Amino acid sequence: MHHWLNSPTGRYLLDWEQQRCDEAVADVFGYHSLQLGLPMLQGLRANRMPHRWLTVESTAEAAAWALRAPDPEHASWTTQAVLEPAALPFPEASLDLLVLPHTLERTEDPHGALREVARVLVPEGRVVICGINPASWWGMQSALAPRSTRLPDARSAIGYWRLRDWLRLLALDVEAVEFGCHRPAVQSAQWHQRWGWMDALGERAWPILGGVYCVVAIKRVPGMRLMGPAWRQRQQPAGASAPLVHRR
Repeated sequence: MHHWLNSPTGRYLLDWEQQRCDEAVADVFGYHSLQLGLPMLQGLRANRMPHRWLTVESTAEAAAWALRAPDPEHASWTTQAVLEPAALPFPEASLDLLVLPHTLERTEDPHGALREVARVLVPEGRVVICGINPASWWGMQSALAPRSTRLPDARSAIGYWRLRDWLRLLALDVEAVEFGCHRPAVQSAQWHQRWGWMDALGERAWPILGGVYCVVAIKRVPGMRLMGPAWRQRQQPAGASAPLVHRR
């Protein structure tokens, strides 16, 4: 997939996902955030948490990315590590934000990766998931030509409705979802520009057929209730002549 992202269609996908991630993480507050894979996308650059980590799945991927990595001052993370998405070395309820750019479709155990996400997220923490939409023009192109260099293999892609069911089972409520990238996948940069009119038409006519989706989910913990400040006085109903609670 890293080689494909250097194509016109791949750069087009990265630009769209970068904008969605910037919007999704800009107002998420906390202390610890993590991006799982795909260092070409700086999913945490718009976030202001003091501790931001990037993980890759192999040392070869880390070495290849080190040759073209941005300057440390402009990178969106402070630490890099080699980790398996289905076995995160973080304690329970320790991370405030996770970004998964095509992580589930590139791992051998997407269920295990999502379980780890739910485990390490704090209550009310957020996860941003980007993935190829198999029910799209891109999915159709990949099915007709699975070995084509115009698109990565979408046979391992997870559809949005299937992903939403998985998230619900883990008490992760979908807060927002957006589909994009309505142009067909082509190798020529000239033809890619000519198909630009399909973006505006696709957003109006068939938004759910976009080639990629971006999902934002929140971890809900049953039984939790936010308490107000202790110094607030209880309001008495109109006409009450005596306080509702007596204290010695």
